[in-house]
Amino acid sequence: MRVFVKIAEAGSLSAAGRQLGLSLNSVSRQLIALEEMLGTTLVERTTRHLFLTEAGRQYQERAKEILEEVAEAERGLMAQTGVASGRLYVSTPSLLGRTRLSPMLPTFLAEQTQVSIDLMLADRPIRLAEEGIDVALRVGPLEDSGLIARRLDDIQLVVCAAPDYLRRRGEPATPDDLTEQDCLGFGDVPGVAEWTFQDGAARRAVRISTRLCANDLDALVRAALAGVGLVRVPSWQVAHFLADGRLQIVLEAYQRPPTPLSILTLRNRLRLPKVRAFVDFLQRHWMHPPPLP
Repeated sequence: MRVFVKIAEAGSLSAAGRQLGLSLNSVSRQLIALEEMLGTTLVERTTRHLFLTEAGRQYQERAKEILEEVAEAERGLMAQTGVASGRLYVSTPSLLGRTRLSPMLPTFLAEQTQVSIDLMLADRPIRLAEEGIDVALRVGPLEDSGLIARRLDDIQLVVCAAPDYLRRRGEPATPDDLTEQDCLGFGDVPGVAEWTFQDGAARRAVRISTRLCANDLDALVRAALAGVGLVRVPSWQVAHFLADGRLQIVLEAYQRPPTPLSILTLRNRLRLPKVRAFVDFLQRHWMHPPPLP
């Protein structure tokens, strides 16, 4: 039943297999066995697409309800034991996952030997209940969604550049000066980007023409270190470069207020020992990440 629901959600047998950690043959055999047991066809397949039959759609709806009831029963029993165990599903924005969360996971797994983790890096809003996520990290203000939210950190965006670049091009005194500078923009749309600043009590947006545009902040930081231009990034990403002088902050008087970083969990998941253990671990260790290489 779990395999069939995953096939329906993933849209293909191979994708379902990758998400479940099963081979394509195993997924196919389980689907065939289920259809033979039910005496009906649940899935129609072509060379490129997969479609649920009417029976398949009806079965998927009921199967999801049943699986959630089973999961709720398991969560209730696990909560009574008080021992953190089982598989934990975690979601985080890509940059946070690569640079901050991933280095912390070995320590957590060493502490909680009966817990396994599935980590999903996604730069989009995550629907925890629909996607089966236990814990999610989210940047920015939160809507009243009925989720349990705990403030983890504040993210401060800074504009910085290599001292060599600033000697060559001069240090911008106000955001307006960026029109005469080489800027490194983050985004999927090349050419033009927009940086926001705080000018007194007002928020102010400045359109910049980018010398280099990429949807990967690591690449932009490397370019800034090489003296290509100014980059706007979270302060923690460049903290070690600022400390050793390889990068220098500019326009500090115009920085926007920090953006909150929160831990989100579903109300019924927070009582699970594995979820509580992970949330407590993050709150203990987040402000003291392991040193970057």
